[in-house]
Amino acid sequence: MTGRIFLVSVFAAVLWPSLVLADAGSAILSKDCVGCHNLKGPAPQTLKELWERQGPDLFYAGNKYRQTWIVEWLQKPQRIRPAGEFYGQHIQSGAGGKDVIDTSTLKPHMALSKEEATSVAAELEKLRPHDDLIAKEKVSVAPISKQMGEMVFDKFQGCLACHTIEANYGGLSGPELYTAGRRLQPEYIASYIRNPQAWDPKSWMPNKHVSDANIQKLVNYIEVLSTESRNVK
Repeated sequence: MTGRIFLVSVFAAVLWPSLVLADAGSAILSKDCVGCHNLKGPAPQTLKELWERQGPDLFYAGNKYRQTWIVEWLQKPQRIRPAGEFYGQHIQSGAGGKDVIDTSTLKPHMALSKEEATSVAAELEKLRPHDDLIAKEKVSVAPISKQMGEMVFDKFQGCLACHTIEANYGGLSGPELYTAGRRLQPEYIASYIRNPQAWDPKSWMPNKHVSDANIQKLVNYIEVLSTESRNVK
């Protein structure tokens, strides 16, 4: 009997910290994050729902993000969409008709401690409703020059119109992509390029029916951008 009590005590001592960590992450998500993020799905099905979205959907965060990046970012949040979730609400017309971001309309994201960020990241990792889409992608790591990558990205696909590839260079309506290689799982990037609407039915991003070869080039180009931006810092 004494032996059983000892084993139960040891098991509890090992398991208890992980349970506390999970409870902390779940509590933060339900208390502080649910107001701006969709944690249960589905993605917006109408334009009205899309316009009302305050932050990115997180109900498939485990399929999308790298867990290590979530931990890092939540401790020191930096804006990923330069003009906010819905571009039209946060821009003004500047000189020569150029769009200028009205930063006064943008709210900063809360920062967490390392322990809090780790617990939230662990909970988000569990949210994986689109494992089927991820399983369809086979990303091959292949060196690509920045020049070749930019040709596919900008000249062939026109992605620069919506995305920045370095600070203050590129479009403002989509998320910046110079840290996306550290932020996003490569299979997610490939799948989203292949069919954005499979993930987000009302996504602003069009399905350009990119070839398999160019999807691979774009994924590897985004990795190049990410490596370059880290070296700059």
